Amino acid sequence: MPWTYHEDLKEAFTGYYSHENFYGKPGRFLTIIAVIAFALMYLPKIWAKRTNLFVCALGVGYAIKSYILFTSCYNAYCPEKKAGIYLMLVASVVMLVASAFPDLKLKDKKSTEKLV
Repeated sequence: MPWTYHEDLKEAFTGYYSHENFYGKPGRFLTIIAVIAFALMYLPKIWAKRTNLFVCALGVGYAIKSYILFTSCYNAYCPEKKAGIYLMLVASVVMLVASAFPDLKLKDKKSTEKLV
């Protein structure tokens, strides 16, 4: 799905393609972050939930950086923003919100104190 369209180059840029790789391939890193986040979501461990929060926050930061990079103006020309750039940004934020509210059942520890 295209992120931006550059009329001067007559090309649409995605997370995996940019003209002569000027903007890199942020789609690869965001895909890796998403796979790690989904794997951590399914692990029923508290350390996995905490790590997932960090990984998703890292993903949101990188998504914001990619949004700014791809939509910035250059040489008095501003690229046309497509739906893909907004979808990438919203999906990253949704992953962060989902990682902030995990569904994890904790075991109750029985009190070792004796009742008098």
